Amino acid sequence: MKNTAQSAWEPFVTFESVVVPIDQANVDTDAIIPKQFLKSIERTGFGDNLFDEWRYLDHGEPGQDCSSRPENPDFVLNQADYRNAQVMIGRRNFGCGSSREHAVWALRDFGIRVVIAPSFADIFFNNCFKNGLLPVVLEPAVIDQLFTSAAGGEYQLTVDLEACQIRDDDGLERDFLVDPLRRQCLIEGLDDIAIAAISLCSWPPLTWCG
Repeated sequence: MKNTAQSAWEPFVTFESVVVPIDQANVDTDAIIPKQFLKSIERTGFGDNLFDEWRYLDHGEPGQDCSSRPENPDFVLNQADYRNAQVMIGRRNFGCGSSREHAVWALRDFGIRVVIAPSFADIFFNNCFKNGLLPVVLEPAVIDQLFTSAAGGEYQLTVDLEACQIRDDDGLERDFLVDPLRRQCLIEGLDDIAIAAISLCSWPPLTWCG
């Protein structure tokens, strides 16, 4: 049976992007998107407030024009090399704290498509797949290597979801594991609603990748 479900977002296969490093363990969802921005149930409009309390020097409020707010020049997302990054690297237990799905919405709205870390909070990890964001778990030694490379700015990674692999121009190649159904949904741009509309028999046989 052919899959006729409509894509919920741009399908994810392979792309190359600058890497932005968030060099702190236990980054919680309140840091990713502070609580005052949780009133909206729309998935868009949160990108300007991603890491709001770290990114700006004033207190942010919903609906505020962020273009005129004073930026924290020391925060990585405010530095020219990282403003257009689509890949983020973090430390252990990324996305801990409350279960707010808004944290993933903010990352996606900013333009982040991949977060790479040694470990993730379980709810955040699951919310990523529901919203077209790929969480990649790699061993701490590889994460350290990525942070070293990204520190100089303009470091790029290729993320190949078909092959379940990341690689760079310096010869780094690392495979990662991803659930086969979740991988298929990201490749086809499907969210939970679209998945529910598809009969299980419509899926091709799936195998673990990585």
